[in-house]
Amino acid sequence: MQRPRDRIDVGGDGDRSDPSQEARGAPPDDEAPTDAGARTARDEGSREDDDHDDETEPGLIRRHPIWFGLGTVALILLAVAGYVYWAAYLHPYESTDDAFVDARQFTVAPKVSGYVIDVPITDNQHVETGQTLFQIDRRDYEVALAQGQAQIASAQASIQNVDAQIEGQRAQIDVAKAQVTQTQAALDFAKADAARYKDLATRGAGTVQQSQQSTSNLEQQQASLQRSQASVIAAQKQIGSLEAQKASAEASLATARAQAAQAELNLGYTTVTAAQPGRMVQLSGAKGQFAQAGQSLATFVPDEKWVTANYKETQITDMRPGQRAEIEIDAYPDRKITGRVDSVQPGSGTAFSLLPAQNATGNYVKVVQRIPVKIVVDAWPGDVSIGPGMSIVPTVRVR
Repeated sequence: MQRPRDRIDVGGDGDRSDPSQEARGAPPDDEAPTDAGARTARDEGSREDDDHDDETEPGLIRRHPIWFGLGTVALILLAVAGYVYWAAYLHPYESTDDAFVDARQFTVAPKVSGYVIDVPITDNQHVETGQTLFQIDRRDYEVALAQGQAQIASAQASIQNVDAQIEGQRAQIDVAKAQVTQTQAALDFAKADAARYKDLATRGAGTVQQSQQSTSNLEQQQASLQRSQASVIAAQKQIGSLEAQKASAEASLATARAQAAQAELNLGYTTVTAAQPGRMVQLSGAKGQFAQAGQSLATFVPDEKWVTANYKETQITDMRPGQRAEIEIDAYPDRKITGRVDSVQPGSGTAFSLLPAQNATGNYVKVVQRIPVKIVVDAWPGDVSIGPGMSIVPTVRVR
C-alpha cells in the first residue's frame, strides 16, 4: 500500500510549514494577525464604551445647580463687601488732578515818575530782598530835597528872629515894670506931701499956693503911674504878637520838614527794590524809558507758593487742616514732594466768582461742586522752576 505524501503549502514565498507547529496544535502563521486585529478592535470598543459612559454621566454643575448658584451669589457678595471695605477703610486717600500752583504775584511799578536809567535784572531772574530792580533818574528829586532843606533852614531862622524879638520885648516889659515901681513911689510921696500941705493950710500954718502945688504934683504922679502901667500892658501884648509869629514860623518849619521828608522819600522811591525773595517775569521796563508813577514794569512772583486743589465736595467729607499730602508735579513726574492741608475754603469756587450762578430760575441740573483746598508744601525743589498755574496732582490722606 502506498504512503501518502506530506502536504506541501505552496505559498507566495515557497516556504514549507513547520510540522512541529501542527503537532503542537498551534495555529498557522497566517492566522496570528487575525487575533491581533481582534484584540485591537476590542480595545477600541472598550474606549468607545468609556467615552459613551462619560458623555451620558451628568456634570457637577448639573448634579448640584442650587449649591452652585448659592456659591456664585456668595462670591459676588463677598467681592462687593470687600470692595466697600477697601473703599471705606483701606483706601484713605483723596486725589484730584484739578490742582495747580498758586501764589500772590503782583506787578512791579515805580511810585514816582522819571526816566529809567538802569535795569540790573533780566527776565525770569531770581532776586533777593532789597535787590535793585529799576533805577529812576534821581536829579529832579535831589533838587526837591535840597529845596525842602532850604525851607527848613529859613523857617528855623525865622523862629530864631522871633525868639530874639520876644527876648527884647520882655526886657522892655521889665523896664516898664521898673518905671511903674518908680512912679508908684513918687506917687506915694506926692500923696503924703499933698496931705501935709493941705493940713497946714487948714490950720493956717501954710499957704494955699503950697497946698495947690502939692495937689498938682500928686495928679501928675498919678498920670505917670497910669502911663507906666499902660506901657507894661502894651509890652505884654507885643509879647503875645511875637508868640503868634513864632507859632507861625514853627508851623512853617513843620511844613518845610514834611516837604523835605516827602522829597527824601521820593528820592528813595527812584530806586525800586524787591520787597521779598522771588522771580521777575514779564519784564517790560527798559533803560531810557519814561516810566509814569504806577506804570507796570514787570511781574513779581514770590518764593512763597502753595497748592490750590479743587476737590469735589464729596471728597472733603473727612478732609481736615493738618492732614498730610503727597504731591506730584506734571512738569517733573520724577519729583514727589510732601505738604499738609492748610485750610478748606468755606464755599465752592463758583460762589465767589465774578458772576455766580443763579439757580433760582430756569431748569436746574445738579452738578458736583468743586471746593478749593489750600495745601502748603514743606519744601519746594530748588533746582527746577516752579510757578503759578503749573499742574499738580495732590493726594491727601484723610483717614
